[in-house]
Formats: sequence, C-alpha cells, structure tokens
Amino acid sequence: MSATAGQDDEAFRLRWLGHASALIVDRGTVILTDPVLTDRVAHLRRRTGPTPSGKHVRHPDAVLLSHLHADHTHLPSLRLLDPDVPIVAPWRAVDGLPALREFADRLLPLRPGEQIEIGKVTVRAVPARHDGRRWRRGPQLAPAIGYVVEGDRRTYFAGDTDLYPNLADHVGPVDLALLPVGGWGPTLGKGHLDPPRAAVVARLVQAGLAVPIHYGTLWPIGLDAVRPRLFFGPGAEFVRHAVREGVVAVELHPGDELGEPGIQGV
Repeated sequence: MSATAGQDDEAFRLRWLGHASALIVDRGTVILTDPVLTDRVAHLRRRTGPTPSGKHVRHPDAVLLSHLHADHTHLPSLRLLDPDVPIVAPWRAVDGLPALREFADRLLPLRPGEQIEIGKVTVRAVPARHDGRRWRRGPQLAPAIGYVVEGDRRTYFAGDTDLYPNLADHVGPVDLALLPVGGWGPTLGKGHLDPPRAAVVARLVQAGLAVPIHYGTLWPIGLDAVRPRLFFGPGAEFVRHAVREGVVAVELHPGDELGEPGIQGV
C-alpha cells in the first residue's frame, strides 16, 4: 500500500493495523487513525499481528486522533511519523495533554461538526460519548470525538464511544463503519461499546459494511492465558450480532486488508 497522495491506484482500501489503528485509502489519500506503532503501551503488550511499519504507516496524508487516552494518542508512535504529517485532534487537545505541544505546528484541532479537507477527502468530526481526559481526574478539556472520512466512500471511525441519542443524525449513512467492540476485561463500562451495542450502532448508521476494532491486539502483560475468550472473542461476537441487526460485517485480523467495502473483502 502506497502512502503517496495522488497515487495512480485510487481504489478504496482499508488495512486494520490492530486496536484502533487503521489505514484508510480513499481517492489516493491515506488516513491513519489512532496510531499505535510499537509493541507496548504502558502495561499492555501487542499479542497478535505484526508491528505496523513501512512508509505507508510512517507517512500518511494525515493522522486522526479520537481522544487523549494513551492507547489512542500514543506519543512514542506519533514520534515515529515523518515530521510533516498533519495530526487532526480534538479541540483543545494540547490543553488536555500538554505534551502534544511537541506537535503543535502540525496539529489541526476540530470540534464536532467541523470538517477539514485532507488531500482528496473531507474529514468531519462527530461527537463521541467517552471520557476524553488523559487521566481520570480534572476537567474535560478535550472531549472525545469520532470522524467521518468522505471521498468515494463514507467511512465512520468511531474511536471510542458509547451509544448516544441522535448518533445516527451526527454520523449519517456510511459505507463502512469501524466500531470498537472490546478492550482488556469482561466489560469496559460506560463510554464504551460491547459487541451487541456496536451492532446496533452499525444498523443505526446504515453501514454498508461494519468492521470491529479495538479488541484482540493489546493485552495486559502477564495475563495472556487468563480468560482468552475476552481477548479473541469480541470480533466474532460482533459479526453474529450484526447479522441479527441486518448488517453485513467482517472480522479482520491485524494486518488484514479490505477492498471495496460493501462489495467484497480481499
């Protein structure tokens, strides 16, 4: 996969890199979401899939950050990017995480409802219901958001969110929905989607195709053999619930690539 804007091959493609990291290619424009490009994030270790690498990862046309938690705004991974890559982030992200000042000259903050042109696509911020703080204390300075990327296809990257009123009105019908379905425990509580609720979201946004993310990649060190169903199971469970909701869904593995959503996976 080339990361050069304006490349000859402009067919839509998605590559899931694991957790909430994905490469979206639309009209030749390459978007990288919530990059985690290392094998560890604090107490979490990458347990499946290859460590993301290569020019397509290091030099996308833009990065989208959904919120400030360390497994979504991962500073060591941002430092691995080429130094001219724009970083789209929630409004006031620097206030919520002062360490982001390191990237201030290329941060593009968005409020829900605002949009920006990146290459040949439009990126629009949408609300999310999730604790957007870096740490579990202090004010909500930079609320979490999701994104709709629109080119030849409309792709919803939810980041981390729960179901909330009028979600469908904010997001609108989409061709592809990337929806978080798990984490590293039996439940992540309020502000998160589990497989059944994620399937409801897929139906509400009229997804032509839904892909589960945010599961099966990072796991607490030393707990590899503890309740493995919680690690591997959410993707397949989501697909089952999506079918019941009348939505086509496909379970990917980290590193898998998908072409032409709503038509056929590759």
